Amino acid sequence: MKLHEFQAKGRFAHVGLPVPKGIVCETAEAASAAFDELGGDLAVVKAQIHAGGRGKAGGVKLVKSAAEAAEVASALLGNPLVTKQNAPDGTIVRKVLVEEGLPIEKEYYVAITLDRQKEVPVLMASAEGGTEIEEVAEENPDAILKEVVDPVSGLADFRARRITYGLGVPKKLARPFAATLSALAKAFLSDDASLVEVNPLVTTTDGRVICLDGKMTIDDNALFRHKDLAELRDEDEEDPTEVRARKAGLSYVNLDGNVGCLVNGAGLAMATMDIIKLHGGEPANFLDVGGSASTEQVTTAFKIILEDPAVKGILVNIFGGIMRCDVVAQGVVDATKALGLEDPLVVRLHGTNMEEGRKILEGSGLKIIPADSMADAAQKIVEAVS
Repeated sequence: MKLHEFQAKGRFAHVGLPVPKGIVCETAEAASAAFDELGGDLAVVKAQIHAGGRGKAGGVKLVKSAAEAAEVASALLGNPLVTKQNAPDGTIVRKVLVEEGLPIEKEYYVAITLDRQKEVPVLMASAEGGTEIEEVAEENPDAILKEVVDPVSGLADFRARRITYGLGVPKKLARPFAATLSALAKAFLSDDASLVEVNPLVTTTDGRVICLDGKMTIDDNALFRHKDLAELRDEDEEDPTEVRARKAGLSYVNLDGNVGCLVNGAGLAMATMDIIKLHGGEPANFLDVGGSASTEQVTTAFKIILEDPAVKGILVNIFGGIMRCDVVAQGVVDATKALGLEDPLVVRLHGTNMEEGRKILEGSGLKIIPADSMADAAQKIVEAVS
């Protein structure tokens, strides 16, 4: 689950990280008042969307008066902002963050994410802040420093100092800079994040270290123990179909292919997509109905799959452990009848009550193609949609 910049900075402040003074606004009038409330002669108006590259897309503007803040906010609010990280038609800006201007001396890039090979969080830092880290990694990979973050104790002091000195931070700011790195690690661990990024982390001419930007992604699997964070979810920024699936207790991700997949279990779903591709097909989605789906959930899953106009056929691949194959079979039959499904439908059932499930399918009178194995199912659905 992604957080907006203003939300991420709220989490930063919660662990004592220094962030600029800022006010979230939903109208141009509020942006004008925010400029006056901040009390300086310079502010920044930032579009709040879940996408990077806002600055280059015109979503971050310096303003020098309340009237200018209102003008910039008016141009952003209610309109789509297109960056290289979001959809071609952009994302509607519903909020802006008006922040105090700061006397920036130097910009740095800092992020913490998971190193899946080492199976630990890793802090990455570069003295080339304010730029796209992908460009830095491609053009000058040695400019990115890395240190391991202990999942229990956080970022060790010596590692924070090593990053600080490696970046060439002035000696007078070394202590607060290293403390900021340690606090970022604390934010990452305490909120069960999968990403914390500050680009840029700045030093100022008056001797401060401040998180000028902020990005956080929270691990969805940990939200059950972070009810306060779950309330920060902005469903306007998410795929409506994925939101609907989540509310129905389904795990769904839209893809680019034409073979709809309905599977129970994330591992089996991944394997099903792999075997479809192995036989020359392209999966249209990842859809895991879970280990104990009801007939109603199966019907909802079918509806979600069929809402994708690219889908030309559906593969149902069920391994009955806790899940009973006869329940899935009845759900498949009910959904097929209710939706008037005409696209090819291949069903493979194996496990608990699979014989009962197969009898339900055979006795339905519907054109359902049975399959005996995953390979058989993949081959049949790929042939059917070709």
